Amino acid sequence: MHHELSSRHASPVALRDDASGVAAYLHEMRRAVSAQASPDVNVTISGHGALPCVFPYTDFATAAIATATLAVAGLTTGAAGDYGLQAGVSLPQVNVDRRLASFWFQTSLRAQGWSSPPMWDPIAGDYRSADGWIRLHTNAPHHRAAALAVLDVDAQRDAVAHAVAKWTADALEAAVVAQGGCAAAMRTLTQWQDHPQGIAVAAEPLLHWETFDAGVRTSDWKPLRERPLSGVRVLDLTRILAGPTATRFLAGFGAQVLRIDPPDWDESGTVPEVVLGKRCARLDLKSTEGRATLEALLRDADIVVHGYRPDALEALGLGAARRRELNPALIDVSLDAYGWQGPWHARRGFDSLLQMSSGIADAGMRASGTERPVPLPGQGIDYATGYLMAAAAVHGLALRQTRGVGATVRASLARTAGLLVTQRTPDDGPPPLSAETSDDLSPRIEDTSWGPVRRIATPMSIVGTPVDWALPALALGTATPRWA
Repeated sequence: MHHELSSRHASPVALRDDASGVAAYLHEMRRAVSAQASPDVNVTISGHGALPCVFPYTDFATAAIATATLAVAGLTTGAAGDYGLQAGVSLPQVNVDRRLASFWFQTSLRAQGWSSPPMWDPIAGDYRSADGWIRLHTNAPHHRAAALAVLDVDAQRDAVAHAVAKWTADALEAAVVAQGGCAAAMRTLTQWQDHPQGIAVAAEPLLHWETFDAGVRTSDWKPLRERPLSGVRVLDLTRILAGPTATRFLAGFGAQVLRIDPPDWDESGTVPEVVLGKRCARLDLKSTEGRATLEALLRDADIVVHGYRPDALEALGLGAARRRELNPALIDVSLDAYGWQGPWHARRGFDSLLQMSSGIADAGMRASGTERPVPLPGQGIDYATGYLMAAAAVHGLALRQTRGVGATVRASLARTAGLLVTQRTPDDGPPPLSAETSDDLSPRIEDTSWGPVRRIATPMSIVGTPVDWALPALALGTATPRWA
């Protein structure tokens, strides 16, 4: 038995201090997390400036981080199932620093005495086609092989560019996707709005919610004000970049996060950024033993976060019904790239591709007066979706405590992108962000598997509830696949 949770008819958000650009985004995000979100929030916005962008990127980042942090703040009151709406309940004060939020929506890690691996494969990037622009995403070896097979060239950027120029963008996009690769033709905002997939995404809620009777009304776990997620077990089955952002946030408030990767998987450019606070193990889910181990982990998990394509876990015998059978009280949070309905609902995708498909890169190009795609200042669709997923996971915990239900929540990069483009940066918007200084960094030295790092200082705070990651960033496969 399950129940649909409405995400409509929430009241406008009222913020303290100068946060007019954040308020609209925060309202929509909180409404997506909880239909019962209180119209009054005890949140302040500090810091100055904004990253230059046709869309209010810094406001978007600030609102996303505030949404997740408010969910945790509500959990500490014991009334987070209603975001602190109950009479006599007030949320502890939350602050988000917009300057630090901007940096975290690019990268938080500053290597000390060593160099991080490159974020992009040499072939990845934007190419001029016969009639426009297309982006090839080739970071994974099999995605690169697919693109090169379609183009029938060796892995040399000049050769790729020459071959792409002979194709129309739509035709090459379709051919690469059919080959199992990842590509996105650049469209305008209007073209995406009129596209069958754009129409399907626009009809979806920002977060899909379902709740399920779990057969229990209470549990032994209770949130502590100082460490709200202590004792919560989070199974992390995610890859670049939204899902790992969600679980990294949860780890910062005390959750035990166990990340599971295939035996041969690596993300050398992003792993040090996103595994902060986590234990990382490997499992071969194609083996009987590996699936049995994962099922045992699911039985004892409080939250599972996953970003597999919609049919991937089903093919392994670990679909939604099986996960719910194993653990009726599970909070199951998942991510899809292009939305959960429509002709592209199962298409592989990444933030940089969504920016091309949805008109974001084209809008940036037009606003800047350049002749090539202009993306966001960072992977902001990924990051914002990650904080939304984290907020939903925390709200799911509150619902389990107050109503005795498990929950399934689904997010998509495409729908998050749709929220971003609802606003434009005004001509009299905030001044550009000033250059980073040592004052922006945490004083703590983090001893990672790759070498010492410093992070940008934490952008969010809750009075009486410190943010702290108990573990440094550690390489994939350094832990065993069991709960500590």
